[in-house]
Amino acid sequence: MAHAATPHSPGPSDAAGEAIQVSGVWKIFGDNADVALQDIQANGITKREVLEKHNCVVGVADVSFNVQRGEIFCVMGLSGSGKSTLVRHINRLLEPTAGQIFVDGQDVMSLQQEALQHFRNTHIAMVFQNFALMPHRSVLDNIAMPLEIRGLNKNQRMEVAEKTLALVELTGWGNKFAHELSGGMQQRVGLARALAADPEVLLMDEPFSALDPLIRRQLQNEFMRLASIMKKTTVFITHDLDEAVRIGDRIAIMRDGRVVQIGTPEDIVMHPADDYVADFVAGISRLKVVRAHAIMQTREAYEARSGPLPDDAPTFDEQVNLSALITAAIDSDKPAAITDGDGSVVGVVTRADLLKTVIEGTETS
Repeated sequence: MAHAATPHSPGPSDAAGEAIQVSGVWKIFGDNADVALQDIQANGITKREVLEKHNCVVGVADVSFNVQRGEIFCVMGLSGSGKSTLVRHINRLLEPTAGQIFVDGQDVMSLQQEALQHFRNTHIAMVFQNFALMPHRSVLDNIAMPLEIRGLNKNQRMEVAEKTLALVELTGWGNKFAHELSGGMQQRVGLARALAADPEVLLMDEPFSALDPLIRRQLQNEFMRLASIMKKTTVFITHDLDEAVRIGDRIAIMRDGRVVQIGTPEDIVMHPADDYVADFVAGISRLKVVRAHAIMQTREAYEARSGPLPDDAPTFDEQVNLSALITAAIDSDKPAAITDGDGSVVGVVTRADLLKTVIEGTETS
């Protein structure tokens, strides 16, 4: 079951499995931000009261989370929830009012300007919603720009740019300019530019939201393909739960600057933390999200009630989704045996388990 985020005090010592560690981050916009924060912490005043008393706006409120290496961590919420503000703190495009941020064990808040610029150029890349391509540069020159800033010679830059262009399946378009490309192609170039620098961390701020639905889905597929190859740690901002469920390993849902729940897509859909999250997930089909391990009963519990598991029971991996289990239940009245990564039977899913899961999903929608 998913839980709301809890504070964590990160540091270089526990960076082995965690690429990003964010702890107690606040962002308050306004000239009296520090005074407003003291008032919030001392007296628990609301976001509206902060505006009325201090003429300040709370953008991010006491946010803490960790991102594992290679994980795609989606942050989502409605417009104004603070998700885009939050992601800009990871590379310090925005300065937090308070809090700690570590990236690959580096205390980002401790970096002076020159060191911060170097750290951004070598460790973190960002992909924006509006592509942000330089109109006077060719596609290849746009992709090579981070390497130019890093000081690589032109031959090295072009070699990397060509390889990265092929990675996003745009071979042959290198000498074109941004205005000669479709929106989807421009966003591929933006992604290629980020990947060319070979960063440890990718920050993606609603990168596909400006695109038509068909192109958007194609680029989601492309991104998931690249993610499986390159294993980049990614913080992916979106307002679309379908997109978050489709590509995220875990999802953080924000409201009014706060993280209200963090969990896997399955956790979020099956166990919403409050009514706000429940409203978000109401329209999401459980068929592709819910996995066998979440609904199975133990083999011991099944056999105590129903007798030995049939030898010819259909067998599925614990990561198989609800849709596949329902299809199997149509073809066979036998319970499904669920196995772990070693092939050992760890659980059983019956038709009754499937029916209960589907009914519960209907009742929440």
